Amino acid sequence: MLSKDKINRINELANKSKQEELTHAEKKEQQDLRQEYLKNARKSFKNQLKGVKVVDPKGNDVTPDKLKQMQRNERKH
Repeated sequence: MLSKDKINRINELANKSKQEELTHAEKKEQQDLRQEYLKNARKSFKNQLKGVKVVDPKGNDVTPDKLKQMQRNERKH
């Protein structure tokens, strides 16, 4: 989870970029913060998927094999 300070800084830089040109250092900081945010978002989404089971209307488990494999690998650790 990204800290509130980092999220606030992302928003500050986004708002500033709408008003004026960012400096090279600010652009780099913005890019780094965005990458960190995306990394955390992807990790969170993957963790949510690990708990998903897909069931069709007849009650059959139709969870994709790739997801089942990921879930099995997680249980081993």
